[in-house]
Parts: sequence; C-alpha cells; structure tokens
Amino acid sequence: MIRVGTRGSALALAQATWVGDRLGAEYSLVEVEAAGPVGDKSRWVSSLERALLAGSVDVAVHSAKDVPAELAPGLSLVAIPEREDPRDALCGAVSLSDLAPGARVGTSSLRRAAQIRAFRSDVSVVDLRGNVDTRLRKLTAGECDALVLAVAGLARLGRMDAVDGVLDELVPAAGQGALAVEARPDMVAAVSGLVDFDATACVMAERELTRLLGASCNTPVGAYARVVSEGSGGELELTAWVGRPDGSAWVKDVLRGPAPEVGRAVADRLLAAGAAELLS
Repeated sequence: MIRVGTRGSALALAQATWVGDRLGAEYSLVEVEAAGPVGDKSRWVSSLERALLAGSVDVAVHSAKDVPAELAPGLSLVAIPEREDPRDALCGAVSLSDLAPGARVGTSSLRRAAQIRAFRSDVSVVDLRGNVDTRLRKLTAGECDALVLAVAGLARLGRMDAVDGVLDELVPAAGQGALAVEARPDMVAAVSGLVDFDATACVMAERELTRLLGASCNTPVGAYARVVSEGSGGELELTAWVGRPDGSAWVKDVLRGPAPEVGRAVADRLLAAGAAELLS
C-alpha cells in the first residue's frame, strides 16, 4: 500500500487521486494539514515534506508551480507525469482585449497581475482569493468582471464550462499545468511509470530559470518550455517574462536550445537585460 500525501482541497485531492490511479499498486490518500502563514503556498510543500521525512506518507503530490527550487535534504522530485494544458484561462470574458476600460480582473497571482497590467494598463486588477469554486462564486456575485484561473485546475475539477477564453498572451508560471511527485530515494522505482520525459525536461528547464533568477511562486516571473525536437538532450523552446508588479516595465525572451542548458541561457540573457533590477 502506497500512502499518497496531499492537501485537503478539492483540487489537491483530484490531483492526488489522478496520480494514485496510475501507480499500478494499491494506494491510500493521506491528507496533511499545513502550518505557516495563510497565502504562502510553500507551507503546503514543507508540511508534506515533513510527513515524507517522518515516514507517515510514501509520496507527496504537488502542483509543480508551487514547489520551491530547494527541496528538503533527502527528498527529490521523483516523477513529473504528463502535463495538462499550462495556460491561463479567463472566466467572465472571452479575452483581455474584450474588457471595457476600468473592468475589474480578479487574481491572487502577482505574475498574472503584472502581465495583465502590462497588456491592459486601463483595467483594474483586484486581489481575489479562495479555492476554485469560491473564486467562481465571487465572479458570479459581481466581486469582479472577469477572473483568471489555470486551465489545468479547471480541467482536473471538471469545470471547463467556466472557461470563456484562454490567455495565450500571458506566459504561465514555471511548472504550471504539471504535477510533481516528491519522495525519498526508496520510492523512485515505485513511481517510475508516472514519468513523462518531455514534461520533465520542460519543467526542469523552467525551474532552472526561476532558480537562477531567485524567483518563487510569489514573483512576477513567467516561464514556459515546449519540446521542439525529441531524443536525448533534445531541443526546447523556452519563453520567459519578468516584470514589475505594476506592469510598467518588463522584459521577455524566447530561445531554443538543448534541454539541459536552455534554462541557464535564458536566465543569463534576462539578467543581462535588467531582470534583476525589475525583480528588486
């Protein structure tokens, strides 16, 4: 019996169940409570890491975008499965261009807020928090005119009916749409069937970029890689965006290169273009 550690939210349970159903072995879900400041997503990761190190769970399932660059000693990301759609969805309007001046766009993501402000300086970004259903209820109640959520989360919850448009103009968060399975070394073989090599190469390139920029899930940085040629050391195309929270200044880069190297190459180019000053 493999014990799968997870948060208790509807989305986290759906993600953990998806992983468990593909383990090829009997499993049970173990809900782990978080400790730390509300709104700090890293507290969920650290709580699950403590459970792994204590031996109360065998693997932990995270949204890859929430996993910090540095993991607890003795643990590693042992599997990144097939990736869901990494893009951002717009609920309540078909596109950002379709919004009226002064329209209120709800999001709790600094990355999304910065890119929306850069694209539409005439709309108002409002802080909107809660789980997916709570945010959709707030949209219906008129607390905002449109709402930005991850396509992947809506898909996993069976709520694609809420999607009115997809925001191709926004660069997703590093790891968005992907799941990350974290475990001790003794569990590597047990989860090997979950590994998707393309998704792993892409997410690792995105994570390397954000690590070198000193970014986190609370930083206005977007990073998205896609495979352009397969095989050992295959080529990726990595798109990255770094900006000020108010959207007043930003830099964007797109580069193709070998999977093991492209994250560092784009980070170097962004830093040369002033990314550090924007993030400060």
